[in-house]
Amino acid sequence: MIGDSGIISRRQFIITTAAGVAIGLAGYPPFLRAAEEVDLAVISGEPAAATRKALEVVGGVARFMKKGQRVIIKPNMSFARTPDFAATTHPQVVVAVAQACIDAGAREVLVLDHTLQRAELCLERAGIRDACRSLPGVHVLALQDRKFFREIRIPQGKVLDRVEVLTDLLDNAVLINVPVAKSHSTTGVSLGLKGLMGLIWDRESFHFQFNINQGIADLATVIKPQLTILDATRAMVSGGPGGPGDVKKPNLIIAGADPVAVDSYGVGIVPWYGRNLKGRQVEHLLAAHQRGLGKIDVEKLRIYKGTV
Repeated sequence: MIGDSGIISRRQFIITTAAGVAIGLAGYPPFLRAAEEVDLAVISGEPAAATRKALEVVGGVARFMKKGQRVIIKPNMSFARTPDFAATTHPQVVVAVAQACIDAGAREVLVLDHTLQRAELCLERAGIRDACRSLPGVHVLALQDRKFFREIRIPQGKVLDRVEVLTDLLDNAVLINVPVAKSHSTTGVSLGLKGLMGLIWDRESFHFQFNINQGIADLATVIKPQLTILDATRAMVSGGPGGPGDVKKPNLIIAGADPVAVDSYGVGIVPWYGRNLKGRQVEHLLAAHQRGLGKIDVEKLRIYKGTV
């Protein structure tokens, strides 16, 4: 088994290596079978290289999508901030994911967020649109018009019974969530699950009409990314979500199919507001875990750690 140390047993090494050769010859990523035994890939390095390696470890984008599908990449680009503020996802992380989707045969890649601040300014300062400009079939959009959203029911909702979601998401698209690691004045942290609020029309109700943490858990019962890639190359550990705040540089990319596991690991990489936290201490993560939406105890996760 692959553990927190990143060490593979001799038996597993032999099995994985043999499988890798066979799969590689068939045109599939050599990490595909190993990926079935890994909950998370935690890769240290520069944003693009670390993202590519994390994708390789979890089995490649082709594990999560079919050729010809439309893919939605959801970064955080809600604030008119440059990447050094750590309020938005690093452009090179988004480019690496988008390129991987195109290489895997995606029909179209939409990079979408419902921005909180003026759309054009957010797109300009976050740098994601410019970084993706040369990629064919990739479109970076900040949507701020209600016509782009459609109402759906939330059968398992505790505080929400319906919500208006980006229509593109409902049309058989693959969703890859690519949040940045940052603090949040209301929820403590803003990682993958909190970032799903960028896919809905009415954010204000989450802050004023009901418990936001239960609302995030409700949302996670109907919006389920096939893959979450947490950009922890920088982490805004105070002053979030918009900043300015104290920015640390863990230089990590954390990837996995389990959104709760990704977030729970992300909680533990840096102190938030000077406090060391675990996933169970973050209310919306605990609520999502209790609904059966993912694993929360990091010590029970199968983790591959690497450096590029």
